[in-house]
Amino acid sequence: MKTLPATVAHYKTSSEFNQDTVPQALQRTHTTADNVWGRIVVHEGSLRYTIEEPEAEQHLLSPGIFGIVEPQVPHHVEVIGPVRFSVEFHR
Repeated sequence: MKTLPATVAHYKTSSEFNQDTVPQALQRTHTTADNVWGRIVVHEGSLRYTIEEPEAEQHLLSPGIFGIVEPQVPHHVEVIGPVRFSVEFHR
């Protein structure tokens, strides 16, 4: 899994989502804006994170195992059971 570059700074965090409140938009292919990185933080349970390009990757995220979202890289998440998570945004 990639890491956030040392040159980016946190600027906001999403609401906390669970298996019932995760937006459909996060569960289908989407990207962040140019120069915006994301860090998916699972607080409880687990979440499948799929990076679709340039090469497909799947990661099982859980507390302490973060998903790093690169700018403009297509990705989505999949709920696989009870979960609580949020997304931190950096630029």
